[in-house]
Amino acid sequence: MSVEIQAQAVTGDEEVLKRAPTLYIIIGFKLIKGLLLLLLGLGVYTLSDNNLPDAFKSSLQFLHLDPERKFFADLSLRLGNVTEGNMLWLAWGTMIYSLFSLVEGVGLIFRVSWAGWLAMGESVFFIPIEVYDLIHRLTLSIAIILVLNIAIVWYLFQNRHRLFHHHHHHPHGRRPQPPSGSTSSPP
Repeated sequence: MSVEIQAQAVTGDEEVLKRAPTLYIIIGFKLIKGLLLLLLGLGVYTLSDNNLPDAFKSSLQFLHLDPERKFFADLSLRLGNVTEGNMLWLAWGTMIYSLFSLVEGVGLIFRVSWAGWLAMGESVFFIPIEVYDLIHRLTLSIAIILVLNIAIVWYLFQNRHRLFHHHHHHPHGRRPQPPSGSTSSPP
């Protein structure tokens, strides 16, 4: 007997969906990414009205790092040029993007086809950007992200029929009737 549960025809067009460990990994990735981005956006929002150079200096001192080192001093000067408006735009943009990832993850949990297309669209969107980055500076992290995005798109596209619920059109606009003797009524 196979570990993977095979799809079995139930009644009419209904089908039991197969188990999909790879999909579960994608769902976990989307949900974790969404939660981390939401926390980051909230953190940026709380810092938006702070004096960023002072907050940065305090953080460095808390970590027992010398804030007077040239690298940290230069970074502190750059943080001084960031306006509260820029911080708010960054915070709201990050939180909106986090909701996008969270909606994708929840949609994938329920295996609705629009979530699969949304996840594929998001991954496809970033592929040209990652290729551009790789052309201009070859880094292992960008290469890994590119490969993961291509793998996500390929997996979801190749398995879309078995992974997601699909709406079926019935002849004459009617739903199939339940078997006789059934006590359930159509919605």
